[in-house]
Amino acid sequence: MHARVVYTQVQSGKIDEAIRIYRDSVTPAAEKQKGFKGGYLLTDRATGKGISISLWETEADMKAGETGGYLQEQIAKFGALFAGPPIREGFEVSVHVVK
Repeated sequence: MHARVVYTQVQSGKIDEAIRIYRDSVTPAAEKQKGFKGGYLLTDRATGKGISISLWETEADMKAGETGGYLQEQIAKFGALFAGPPIREGFEVSVHVVK
């Protein structure tokens, strides 16, 4: 399994709007992507920092969304909510524990 991690900085007072967009628009779009296995949105209301973690069955599935325009389309949904450009990294999931 692989994980795409996107670090964001949301403008002050806009975190609830960012959460709504992620929940109501980004998540349903992700569920339609080949190899999507789940995800998380982590937020810090005090700082406006956000971390999106999406899980993918294979590295190829994860990268297909990056090269096919899917990822860019999702980031664009946040428009001017971001205080700066998001930072994206990819990882191999070495241990996955669900309880």
